Amino acid sequence: MSTLAEIRAAVVAQMTGVPGIGIVHDRERYTREEGKFRELFVCTPEGEDKQVRGWWLRRTATQESTVSTGTVMVVHTWQWRGYMTFNDADESELRFDELIEAYRAVVRADPTLDGVCEANSVEDGEDGVQVIDAAPVMFCGVLCHSALLQLKTWSYL
Repeated sequence: MSTLAEIRAAVVAQMTGVPGIGIVHDRERYTREEGKFRELFVCTPEGEDKQVRGWWLRRTATQESTVSTGTVMVVHTWQWRGYMTFNDADESELRFDELIEAYRAVVRADPTLDGVCEANSVEDGEDGVQVIDAAPVMFCGVLCHSALLQLKTWSYL
């Protein structure tokens, strides 16, 4: 069984591996100073202008149950919150959606996170990355696209 820290690191590694995804944080970040806060999420993706483009991860739930074999199954629910500067002239919404779909494809191709977790073995469980919400928001004083993504991981004790 992998530890929570190992699973978190594997989830972050998958997101970080998506080209152009931006800055990836393994936890929600905050600072009271707007300039320092902005530094946490502003980057210059290759071939693009400097912009807000970043993500943070939070574990939102853990469910534990004993399965028929007598082992304990642990299901962690993870949520990613992402932001990207809104630029209508550059069709930024389409680019943001492309990045989300690229991450979903990475997880779909390796649902075990390089062997750290098990593939979903629950017949009625959801697989892969779910898009929970997507909408424009003000973030770091900038109009941004925002998305909330959800991923469940399975492991056994």
